[in-house]
Amino acid sequence: MGRGKVQLKRIENKINRQVTFSKRRAGLLKKAHEISVLCDAEVALIVFSHKGKLFEYSSDSSMENILERYERYSYAERRLVANDLESEGDWTLEYTKLKAKMELLQRNHRHYMGEDLDAMSSKDLQNLEHQLDTALKQIRTRKNQLMYESISELQRKEKAIQQQNSMLAKKIKEKEKLMAQQAQWEQQNQGPSSTPYLIPEPLPPCINVSGNYEEETQEARRNELELTLDSLFPCHLGCFTA
Repeated sequence: MGRGKVQLKRIENKINRQVTFSKRRAGLLKKAHEISVLCDAEVALIVFSHKGKLFEYSSDSSMENILERYERYSYAERRLVANDLESEGDWTLEYTKLKAKMELLQRNHRHYMGEDLDAMSSKDLQNLEHQLDTALKQIRTRKNQLMYESISELQRKEKAIQQQNSMLAKKIKEKEKLMAQQAQWEQQNQGPSSTPYLIPEPLPPCINVSGNYEEETQEARRNELELTLDSLFPCHLGCFTA
């Protein structure tokens, strides 16, 4: 049967309390030594009995080194906590400042829009009017500057377009002049061509059988030659016959 759960409370019996302290102290020192060896940790253990007797254990050769390190770490932790508290206080102050500034900006915006003017005095209204006049002058100045810049840009673009149009017109004139010269040159080269003279083919030789036949043959040749010349040079034959 297993051991029951021990209730954690002060042992009233003095002897039993002393025996339990001795056993638990020895076990605690043993566990501290084991964790320092197994885990390569720096361990410092301090125990005071109910009579004020000191029992201690340190993994280092000197308890003072571990305690000094503990003091440095504790001081750093305390400073960090203090800085956090100071930072929290700074953030609270910064929040208050930002809130006041936001309220001022919202009130000024309402005044610029012509709202909540009842609580303003005559001097405050004059200051507000002066601020609005100054703002309007700056707005008009900026607007005029933008308009002048826009006009200058348009003029520059117009000038560039005119230059391009002039260049295109010049190129068109040069192209038309070149085409006219080419057409004139082609017309000169394609002038009226002379009609080649056709040479009549010689008549085949005829056999001279009798004198009448030879005369008829010569008459036929002359008629054929006249017909050929007449087809080729009608004007000239007409002029000759005239």
